[in-house]
Amino acid sequence: MTQKPLSHFFAYISRLRWIKRWGLMRNAIEENVATHSWEVATLAHALALIRNRHFGGSVDVDRIATAALYHDATEVITGDMPTPVKYHSKVMREVFGDIEHKAQHELLGLLPDALQEDFAPYLSEALWCRETRELVKAADRLSALLKCRAEIQAGNGEFEPAAKQIYHRLQQENLPEVQYFLEVFAPGYQQPLDHLLEQPH
Repeated sequence: MTQKPLSHFFAYISRLRWIKRWGLMRNAIEENVATHSWEVATLAHALALIRNRHFGGSVDVDRIATAALYHDATEVITGDMPTPVKYHSKVMREVFGDIEHKAQHELLGLLPDALQEDFAPYLSEALWCRETRELVKAADRLSALLKCRAEIQAGNGEFEPAAKQIYHRLQQENLPEVQYFLEVFAPGYQQPLDHLLEQPH
């Protein structure tokens, strides 16, 4: 039996759990990139289903959820770059975009050759279709808004400006599936555990 070459891909990206998010801000609730990625995947999956069920969409729900799951995988190489820094100027965004692109190639290179083509559409945002990009970005912002609201509820006022900015951006984009989520699901995030199993009125 031929010995298969070893791959460190999954062992490497499993270390996303050690990459802290919101590093320039005081956090009442610590968040790492692995936890964030899981939440963005669940939110993107929900937004895609809502679009298909309620707003006449026909998007590939599973593909969108998987792209969301890997959307920050490169941060195991680059670390988490705070949004205000990343988008501070056109130069910063271009430089960081180039770093992200190189990190994607580094990660793909850790996979066996036969699997690289299969993973590329999830690891490389440049290969996403418009609807995948739109819904993953929306889920990413929605996750950030929920994080900000949780921090504010925990008494951390430092997240109030970020919450307002993110909410304003979501309102500007005005995606109907995001508005649906904010009306139907988001209020539950503010409830204590004992109330979550009760049937809402």
